[in-house]
Amino acid sequence: MNKKWAVKRITVNLASNEAENLEKYCDQTGRPATDVIRELIRGLTTASAENRSHSNSL
Repeated sequence: MNKKWAVKRITVNLASNEAENLEKYCDQTGRPATDVIRELIRGLTTASAENRSHSNSL
């Protein structure tokens, strides 16, 4: 992982059915698991993000 954007590495423990679902999704889409997981994390909403969007709409 020598890419400039890689600042933290994590390990995720998955149940066998979760790992199987991720693997099937990656096979179907042709995308690596790291990209799929990264996209899902980016889609998470946090309280600070909600507050920013709420204050921007006022």
